[in-house]
Amino acid sequence: MKLPTLKSRPLIASALCTALLSMTMATPAQAKMSLNNEQCNLSLNFDVTVEPKKLLVSDKGVEQYRVEFDKLYVQGQSVTLTPKQSQALQSYSDSLSTQVPEAIALVSEVMVIVNQSVTTALSPILGEQTSVYLDKMMQGIQTKVDTLAYRQGDKFYLGATDSSIEDTFNEEFEQEIEQMVMSSLGSLMMTIGSQIMSSEGGTFEEKMNAFSTKMDNVGKDIELQVESQTKTLEARADKLCSNFEGLMVQEKKLHQQIPQLSPYVIASNNVTKNSSKK
Repeated sequence: MKLPTLKSRPLIASALCTALLSMTMATPAQAKMSLNNEQCNLSLNFDVTVEPKKLLVSDKGVEQYRVEFDKLYVQGQSVTLTPKQSQALQSYSDSLSTQVPEAIALVSEVMVIVNQSVTTALSPILGEQTSVYLDKMMQGIQTKVDTLAYRQGDKFYLGATDSSIEDTFNEEFEQEIEQMVMSSLGSLMMTIGSQIMSSEGGTFEEKMNAFSTKMDNVGKDIELQVESQTKTLEARADKLCSNFEGLMVQEKKLHQQIPQLSPYVIASNNVTKNSSKK
């Protein structure tokens, strides 16, 4: 059975969760967190930590720059700002600090929806024992996601770089999932065999076809459950995407005013990149 993709394409969390579900069947390190549809195709390039009166931008755990109150530190060095520069920096920091918690909230909510939809749809098919392994697998994925996007009190962290995702969903994680699948394989095969033999049809081929249709319907049920529940989040996702596009414009102006920040582009518009190549 092929796990369905989520239909709410603009949703950053949806994109992430689709990748995470694929990780149970493919290679985890290939995932990337992004806002992605035909109109909005943004990727985040740095990890961002938001705290009261503090904004930290890092890469692979190394601080690139931080903003504390009206002070700017680039590579650990204090940067003297004019009042106009300070005002522009504060405005940008406030905007980014608003978007990060919203993105994290969407990741969290969609993970809940995906978890509930997958387990609810598959548990009756896989049986109780195999469902235990499925729950463990989803919990493992949730635990990993919580290291990439989380809230701790007034602290918000969004780990969005390729390296952050690859370090989290690495070969070790892939092996853990494979071992979990192998451990449940015996129970799974017995359950599938029982399901096949109890399917409609006189011949084995007919039973196989009936079971295949049943599993296809399960996949459609998961997709429908996820799609119906995420519709309420799409307006927020569209707004988030629009806000990030506005943030990119604001950031570009900020880089002109404060050249020391020009190497640090928080978000990239891949649509623009692709269009410029044509």
